[in-house]
Amino acid sequence: MIGEKTERISRCRALVTGAGGFIGHHLIKYLKDKGYWVRGVDIVTSKFEATTADEFEFLDLRRWANCLQAARGIDEVYHLAANMGGIGFITNVKAQVMHDNVLINAHMLEAARLHQVKRFFFSSSACVYPTYKQVRPDITGLKESDVYPAQPDNEYGWEKLFTERLCLDYYQEHGLETRIARFHNIYGPLGAWRGGREKSPAAICRKVAEAEDGGFIEIWGDGKQTRSYCYIDDCLEGIFALTQCNIREPLNIGSDRMVTISELADMVMKIAGKRLTKNYDLTKPQGVRGRNSDNSRVKKLLGWEAKVSLEEGLARTYRWIALQLKKHRQPAQGPDHMDSAPRWTEETLETVYPHRRT
Repeated sequence: MIGEKTERISRCRALVTGAGGFIGHHLIKYLKDKGYWVRGVDIVTSKFEATTADEFEFLDLRRWANCLQAARGIDEVYHLAANMGGIGFITNVKAQVMHDNVLINAHMLEAARLHQVKRFFFSSSACVYPTYKQVRPDITGLKESDVYPAQPDNEYGWEKLFTERLCLDYYQEHGLETRIARFHNIYGPLGAWRGGREKSPAAICRKVAEAEDGGFIEIWGDGKQTRSYCYIDDCLEGIFALTQCNIREPLNIGSDRMVTISELADMVMKIAGKRLTKNYDLTKPQGVRGRNSDNSRVKKLLGWEAKVSLEEGLARTYRWIALQLKKHRQPAQGPDHMDSAPRWTEETLETVYPHRRT
């Protein structure tokens, strides 16, 4: 039985969209280690190391023809491509996020159907959960059933929820086997660490690494807002387990350990061996007041749970970001809500796909 599964995987051809991004880049390596043949698709490659994909194609997936090209000859699609970033980005760039991601997701589902893809994994987000359930720092974990009545706190959450429904519709009407994970703050090395698209663990690691011992760091908000964080290695295990199972309903993939942003900063300072003053900026975006993952359902159905402690994951992430700062020896460019090298500007797209309007 195990031999049959290994042989099936070794023949399996996977597509990873968003392959130049943080999770996509790691996922390619994970699937290659499993014996998959992998095609990666994105408008950029990883800035930090070469891809291990068997093929890598530069394709703007907002265009229908490119989605058809990306999905050709593929057995499993791992769909991670999205225009997204940290809280400063998604609260400032709204129409573009909705426009780009709805096109990408709808086109990729239809392309997968036409190419008779066997399984389609969609990376949703904890941003789908309603604002009214996240108004206190001491929130209880969010269950998958909590998503309705719907009231996501930003457009990124709305387009994720829309695509969740579209995935279920594609199974019901066309028999496309879709799988949906709601990610809760995935972090780790090889991700954005400056420029505006980084998430809070990377941003705090960078700020602590930049600060002189005895100095200060800036914290967005009052520091009492709460979150849970899932290390990339655990996320990859969850993605694969969910894709291979027979469960089509959305499942949380995250840690259920909740900390305040201030506590997160304290943990990073301890890792760095620095004593820093935390200056709180109440004018900056901070998202919902509290968010945590209830993992009871994913543990029951998949036997999956996050294993890497927050302390260990942050230590790995901090060491990597500190090394990047040492290599670059320059501060982040521009204010935190701007991206010094954005993935989705017109200039970037013209460079990698100059004839997309023709």
